[in-house]
Amino acid sequence: MSQTPIIIAEYDPDWPAQFDAETTDIRDAIGDHIERVEHIGSTAVPNLPAKPIIDMLAGVASLEDAVECIEPLEKLGYEYVPSFEDVMPERRYFRKTVGGTRTHHLHMVETGREFWTRHLAFRNYLREHPAIADEYAALKRDLAEIHRNDIGAYTDGKDEFIHRIEREARTDS
Repeated sequence: MSQTPIIIAEYDPDWPAQFDAETTDIRDAIGDHIERVEHIGSTAVPNLPAKPIIDMLAGVASLEDAVECIEPLEKLGYEYVPSFEDVMPERRYFRKTVGGTRTHHLHMVETGREFWTRHLAFRNYLREHPAIADEYAALKRDLAEIHRNDIGAYTDGKDEFIHRIEREARTDS
């Protein structure tokens, strides 16, 4: 069980600006190692309620480049979480907490690989299909209510929906 209750906030029109500001800081710190930075997750979809944490996807040519990014990102307040590589070896995961509140997740992956394309396809599909985004919002609210203190169960509860939308996004493109 997580220590912090899962809160789904109404869409904040400032989330894109928060992403842009953080992207500037990241590019200043590790710009030589990254190819692109994308805003992903629910905070990247206009009008979609979300946990108020900015999810970012940083594309690198090779995951070997991530090693050079750890120290500069730590100086920006990011914590590198290598234990998550046991579950997702294709990703390097960083999280940022400010004043005891999680503010950002940074997923560093190879540009163009499956993780990269899948996350962008999901985001883009929700942006292009507001009714599906509304369906996702209702699911997230229900799961947050049922699993208020269990982030694992909350996340697992979204899996079927996410996989369905990823399949639909692939057939739409």
